[in-house]
Amino acid sequence: MADTAAAASSFPLSPEAFGRLGTTQKLMTLVILAMLAAVLIAGVMWAREPSYAVLFSIQDEKDGGNIVAALQQQNVPYRFSQGGHTILVPQSVVHDTRLRLAAQGLPKGGLAGFELLENQKMGISQFAEQVNYQRGLEGELARSIQSLAVVKGARVHLAIPKQSAFLREDQKPSASVLVTLAPGRSLDQAQVVGIVNLVAFSVPQLNPKNVSVVDQEGKLISQQIDPLRDAGLDAAQIRYVREIEAAYVQRIEAILAPIVGASNVRAQVAADIDFSQTDQVAETYRPNPAPATAIRSQLTSETGTGTPPAAGVPGALSNQPPAPATAPLVQPAQAGAAGAAAAAQNFSRNSTVNYEIDKTIRHTKGTPGAVRRLSVAVVVNYRKEAPKDAAKDTKDAAKAQAIPLSENDLKQINELAREAMGFNKERGDSLNVANAAFTPVEKEVVPDAPIWQSPTLISLLLEGGRYLLIAVVAFWLWTRVVRPVLISFAEAAARAAAEQATAAVEETPGAAHQHSYETKLAAAREMAKSDPKAVAAMIKDWVGRGEA
Repeated sequence: MADTAAAASSFPLSPEAFGRLGTTQKLMTLVILAMLAAVLIAGVMWAREPSYAVLFSIQDEKDGGNIVAALQQQNVPYRFSQGGHTILVPQSVVHDTRLRLAAQGLPKGGLAGFELLENQKMGISQFAEQVNYQRGLEGELARSIQSLAVVKGARVHLAIPKQSAFLREDQKPSASVLVTLAPGRSLDQAQVVGIVNLVAFSVPQLNPKNVSVVDQEGKLISQQIDPLRDAGLDAAQIRYVREIEAAYVQRIEAILAPIVGASNVRAQVAADIDFSQTDQVAETYRPNPAPATAIRSQLTSETGTGTPPAAGVPGALSNQPPAPATAPLVQPAQAGAAGAAAAAQNFSRNSTVNYEIDKTIRHTKGTPGAVRRLSVAVVVNYRKEAPKDAAKDTKDAAKAQAIPLSENDLKQINELAREAMGFNKERGDSLNVANAAFTPVEKEVVPDAPIWQSPTLISLLLEGGRYLLIAVVAFWLWTRVVRPVLISFAEAAARAAAEQATAAVEETPGAAHQHSYETKLAAAREMAKSDPKAVAAMIKDWVGRGEA
């Protein structure tokens, strides 16, 4: 009986019982088993189906059509979600598909470039041509800006006034750029200047000052306040100033770190850099000393009526003015003849000497980038020392006290900082060293994510949940639908077999007296072996009749 019960509980319908079913019952049993198998196969296929991830969010229907066509050519399965505005592909091929589509220039982001000018209609007006050209130029500029890794999307708006022959009515073009930055990214000043120059140099007569760049939050990032930029310095000069300041900070902190500790010193440097270029030409003349005089040219001329008298080196008397003339009371008689002889011997001599003039020409060209002034501020942390009675208590030994530095220590730090920065009093350098207790930085404690929020665990649970759902559905179908139907069919078949056996016994009442007890017992055993369910059903029917 135990074997019979176990056999009956494993599968409710045995082959012998199935053979005793009618044609309709057999067909219904096969249909139920086929439906159960189909449900199990569909569930397994659904569980093994790969998960889909977002490939692109469609911003333009034309881009969406091109992407779908490319996916069909590559035999990549895809789906739509969110009302057809998002394309989904299997998660395992998302990155590969994006790279392939990017190689084909997809998606274009709905930006129309100069391809608008490729299919111009006949008879189009000049205004329409100008509008198409401006749209194409805006699209090409937006595509160029989007090629930056930081920029996720860009829009360019150009205001190009109509040219006029009158100078008073001449207006310069302007431009506005809206950039959508990638999450967690930002544009530095050099990149903003690059975008401004890219737009300005692409439009004739567009001044970079007339280009505005705005981010997705509406902030104007093309004219950020920068004192160095307001001073007229370009990006390269600003970067040079920052590098000079960083170099001085590194030198000061490197010389003081071994004394006070790397985390106990902070330095800041403000450098005044001279970027002016000077070109000086100087001519210097010096007096000509007599021994080193160089004669350039000399001219001597002499005139006279006779032989010049002998002449010597003039003395002091010859350099004195002549004595005033006097009229003597008595004049010698031969005075007239002597004067005539002297007049006959008049003679003149002229001499011209040209000397070389010393001249020095010096060309001086100053190198830009010289340091005009340095302002340095250094802050040193208090020194930590253990308390005097720390040896008595281990807990107190671990607690160090902050003690200000001594005057000698501060003097030494000041001198080292002066040497590290190259202090120059003549150019107006300043150095300020302060000793203060540093406030400890409170570290933000980021709690660990719970284990149930782990992406790996969530993925495993989703995968396992699919198979668990299939098992639950299959168990419910088996226990609530299939097994009750098969049990009913088996009971009906057993009942029919019992009725047939009873009818056969009742038709031959004398046969029971013709067979012995052993023959009946052997027949019953054989029947129990061949069809135990039918025997069990018959016994159950007998028991039920007896109770009734």
